Amino acid sequence: MTIKQPDWEAIQRAYRAGSLSVRSIGEQHSVNHATILKRAKKEGWTRDLTEQVRTATKQKVTSAVTTAGNQSPVVTDAEIIDEASDQAAAVVLAHRAGLAKWRTIADKLSDTLSGMDVVAENLGDFSRALNAGVDAQLKVIKGERQAYNLDAEEGDKTVNSLSDLMDDLSKEA
Repeated sequence: MTIKQPDWEAIQRAYRAGSLSVRSIGEQHSVNHATILKRAKKEGWTRDLTEQVRTATKQKVTSAVTTAGNQSPVVTDAEIIDEASDQAAAVVLAHRAGLAKWRTIADKLSDTLSGMDVVAENLGDFSRALNAGVDAQLKVIKGERQAYNLDAEEGDKTVNSLSDLMDDLSKEA
């Protein structure tokens, strides 16, 4: 039985990109995160491309450019940044698509409620359903954004403002 050796070059690229947590990198490559940390320390790896990846991601999201990942081995900083920012940009664009779906659902609920004679019995059910759905979406967004280390210095303004909005809607119910 042959034991598969980890792809240390790919692990180092992901580590340097700084987009994923060390634990996530370990899960992707079936390597314990502590082993990655030891190797990074031993070989002097640094998470030196995080800001450049974040900047490139924002540029791609702004222009809504999505390109296929590079299938050839990544060897330069620019290629590492491009690969990591493609992944992060795809996450952000997926968030936007998901939020657009939730906005449509919320609009339908709003239209339904505005056309109804609303009484306490039916308002609570609708409010709880909307609150639960948005809460689930916010948790997914927050988890992915944390996994890709997005908006770390800015906080999660989108998630916080949506969460505040849902709290206000719940109070009115």
